Amino acid sequence: MSEGRDNMGPLDYARAACDTMMRRFAPEELPPKGHFHYHQGVFLSGMYKTYLLGRQQATEDAEDGEKYFGYIKDWIDSVTDGEGEIRDYDPGQLDDIQPGILLYPLLERTGDGRYRKALDTLLGHIGSFRRNEIGGFWHKNRCPDQMWLDGLYMAGPISAEYGRRFDKPEFLDCAIEQALLMRRMTEDKETGLWYHAWDCFGKAQWADARTGLSPEFWGRSIGWVPVAVLDELDFIPGEHPKYKEMCVLVQDLLKAVCRYQSEEGRWYQVVDKGGQEGNWLENSCSCLFVAAICKAVRKGLLEERYLENAKAGYEAVIRNLTWEGEDLLIGNVCIGTGVGDYKHYCERPVSVNDLHGVGAFLIMCGEMGYAGLRPRDSKGLCS
Repeated sequence: MSEGRDNMGPLDYARAACDTMMRRFAPEELPPKGHFHYHQGVFLSGMYKTYLLGRQQATEDAEDGEKYFGYIKDWIDSVTDGEGEIRDYDPGQLDDIQPGILLYPLLERTGDGRYRKALDTLLGHIGSFRRNEIGGFWHKNRCPDQMWLDGLYMAGPISAEYGRRFDKPEFLDCAIEQALLMRRMTEDKETGLWYHAWDCFGKAQWADARTGLSPEFWGRSIGWVPVAVLDELDFIPGEHPKYKEMCVLVQDLLKAVCRYQSEEGRWYQVVDKGGQEGNWLENSCSCLFVAAICKAVRKGLLEERYLENAKAGYEAVIRNLTWEGEDLLIGNVCIGTGVGDYKHYCERPVSVNDLHGVGAFLIMCGEMGYAGLRPRDSKGLCS
């Protein structure tokens, strides 16, 4: 690491990552250009966490952080029209629902009805989204009857927030239903980890014909789950009959994940096969696991001792960063991938500063920053 950067904290790293990407991309140029998609949504969700953390810490340059809010707004305005219609997206895939989470702070800040219109449109798609025979969302129309872990992040938090904000409990219940169904169908009882995907008819090339399960525990797909469910728990009232079950889901999964953390601090691309030929330490899943552990401790769902796991993961990711002048480079990130076998995941190309990786990094920095700021939420442990 370059001289003078040794004392950087999570907010400093997050701002460096945001500033790097802002120098490289005008908002409307974020890839895939012009398309309303989770690649931009994940990155900008992390940027919004950076904005909130700066306000929370009330640093001297907190006002400068308004540029991040403005950047988010400029992207949303570039992919929607003056009437609140989304210009280019596929309502038949959950990946193109996720960026709608950014509409809530814009609506709250501006009161502009076109943001509510876009939300209503997206949640209308969720309300009628295609489901398999047990009620689970198809991941997308061209993946019939398949449930992928990634989908919980794409559709869950936006549904839970919509249900709570606008008194639409059916959307809150939908987010809960999908998470609990996913656990029932993909959790491995021996390891506590969740398989990447499940096909209810076992017809997909990757699916076991008997169980319908994919063969491996892919890191980033697992990482989306606790991040999503913890965000949903921000909107699920403690008296909800499924609240405790959702808490236990997070507790059990994160405890399982911690058992597979490497000595170096990060997690492997295929989580349970560290040290096997071809496997490698992957930064985006490590960031998501760290973020989820921090938030679970903050919400009182995990004991504070688990912050040691988070700290080890965070420090290992930070050690792996490089710099190019003022630009922060986040590498060792698996590019987007479908479902496959061990060889498939291990041979996926890696990228530097793609939106998956930077977004996961920002989410991690945000939660690490909060871990040092806030006491645990008052609801307490659900065990």
